[in-house]
Formats: sequence, structure tokens, C-alpha cells
Amino acid sequence: MKKIFKALFFSFLTIFTMLTLTKMSEEFSRIFIVVFFLVASFLLPFSKRLIKKILFKYDFFKLKINIVAKDKQKIILSKEIKNNWYFGYKEDSKDYDLALIASRSFDKAELEQLIQSYSKKTKDIYVIPYMDHLDLSHASIAEYSNIRLSAIHIENKLLNYKNIFIKYIFEKIIVILIFPFALFLHIFISLLIKLDSMGEVIFKQKRLGKDSKVFSCYKYRSMYKNSDILLKEYLKNHPEEVDYYALYHKYKNDPRITRVGNFLRKTSLDEFPQFYNILQGKMSLIGPRPYMLNEKDKIGKSHEEIILKVKPGITGLWQVSGRNNLTFNERVELDKWYIQNWSLWADFVILIKTIKVVLFKVGVK
Repeated sequence: MKKIFKALFFSFLTIFTMLTLTKMSEEFSRIFIVVFFLVASFLLPFSKRLIKKILFKYDFFKLKINIVAKDKQKIILSKEIKNNWYFGYKEDSKDYDLALIASRSFDKAELEQLIQSYSKKTKDIYVIPYMDHLDLSHASIAEYSNIRLSAIHIENKLLNYKNIFIKYIFEKIIVILIFPFALFLHIFISLLIKLDSMGEVIFKQKRLGKDSKVFSCYKYRSMYKNSDILLKEYLKNHPEEVDYYALYHKYKNDPRITRVGNFLRKTSLDEFPQFYNILQGKMSLIGPRPYMLNEKDKIGKSHEEIILKVKPGITGLWQVSGRNNLTFNERVELDKWYIQNWSLWADFVILIKTIKVVLFKVGVK
């Protein structure tokens, strides 16, 4: 889809420039051209996805892939190939069109032997690098031909000032566009909260921001006023919840949550007031989760030096990758991966997936 949007954008730019600079501009409606490209930006990716989904229902149109990996990586890759229809792959270890080799499963000598062996059996070999925590799809490679070596350029993209500026402009445009809707929604939710239970509409909590600076993170109140008493009594009767919280930093069945609060959490609307944090400059629309003060030590020093160097976000990679199904450490890894591999396209995809999560409550309990 990224290539389609890029091609459409440059096509539009070229045509619009030519019409503006020549006398032909009087013969064509500029409004029609703008509308045409906007409609095409929706229809082309949608049509591509629809056609692929229809074709890939039949094995005839799928590429047969041999996954060469061990243990956990073998299970992860096989599951992804099976569940992600968009790839158009079918796993086959005997008669295959391409081979996918996971470096982490083998030592250097084994890996070299495998690549050499499979290069005789198929023309297409994909190798997942040992550093699989990095997205190398946008990486640049420097070639040192005299000594027959190559170097991969790795960059923490959200620490680049140009990228920070692009992200800032992109998010400000999104916030301005949805502001009228957000104002209407705020009034409606505030009324529901007041009618449901006693207490304030807005709840604020100290969280860790950029450079470990503490800020007040705003949310809609989703708990009862006497929540601490309710929780203490509940944990006495359900001690297994203590272990669950230690792993996921959430309770499976939280007695403190109100009826409206339960709905707000399931739809992620409880985080809507954080748009005010964006206007304050304390948060981003998309970024790592805003961590609580007592979670700083658990993040770990090596992760902290990356994660707490950028502004936290209302939504992010962990919210669209399983949310409550992820352990705390898995969330940290996702936040770190997002920062190291940031792109404007990735932010756009996360934004679209967030809408899906909100509407269909994917990964929410």
C-alpha cells in the first residue's frame, strides 16, 4: 500500500504542476483532479486487498514457502504464515518456491551451509538477520567492495530532529481535524460518567514523560471513589490476581471499575482527555505508552535510555499488538522497537489499526 500511495502522490504532484504551468489548466477542473486522486487513494489499496483476499483463498495462487528454523522461531513463523493471508504463502518443506531461513536458530557455520545448500534448490532465499529486533526494510547498506564487506546503517529514527519535526506536523494536523468531534464526544462521555457514579469526570495520574520528566496524564475516571477499599477486599478473596498483576500490570477482573468505566476502557475512550496532553506538548498522538513512576526500575536501564528519550503517546504499537494479552516486558520491547524503527508510514498504519481496535475491541479484556 505504501508504494501505491507514494505513486499516487507523485503522479498528482506532476499532473497538478503541469496543468498549473501550462495553458491546459483552463481545460481541466482542478477540483475534479483533486477528488479523483483522493478517491483513487482509497479505491486502489482497497481493490488490491480485496483481489488478493479472493485469489489467496485458493492454493493455486499461493507461493509455497519452506521455513528453516528451530523451536520457538519455527512456531512463530509458521503461525504467522498460516494466519496472515496477505502474504499469500503456503508452508511446504518438500516442494517449495522459496526458502525462509531464521539466522537466530543456527550458528555461523550452520547458517553459511544452509544458504549454500538452499541456493542450489531455489532461486529465492530470504534470511531473517540475527538482529531481528530491528526493521531493516528501510535501512541503507554501505558497500566496501575492495574488501568485499557491507555495513548496515542503523538509526534511532525518533531521535532524528527532522523526523521529530515531521511527526509533530503530522500529528498536529490529525488533532486539529478531529477536534470538533472530540469536543462533542467529551460532553457526551462526561454526562455518562456523572450519571453512573459519584466523583470527578477527569482523573489525573503522574506519569513518566520525555527525558524521565514527570507530568500529569489525564484520563476519564473509570473507577469508583472508594476504589482502594474495594481492591483490598477483592485481593483478600482472590490472591491469584496478585501474580496476574505482577506479570501484566493489570488485574483480570478489576472490582474498582464502574459500568461506564468498563465501556470506556474496552473502547480505549478513557484515554481521550490525553489530547489535552498533546496540546500541552507533554505527549504525542502515537508513541510508547506513558509509564507509571513505579515502573521505571522495571523498564530497565538499557530500555529506559531509548524509551524515555521520546514523548509517550495516546496510542502505539503495543496497543495494536495484543494489549492486555502482552506481558509487561513484551510491551517494553514493542515500545523500543517502535522508536528504533519509526517511520511516518508506520504511524499511519498504527493509527488505522487503532481505529480497528476501538471499533472491534481487539486485544481488550
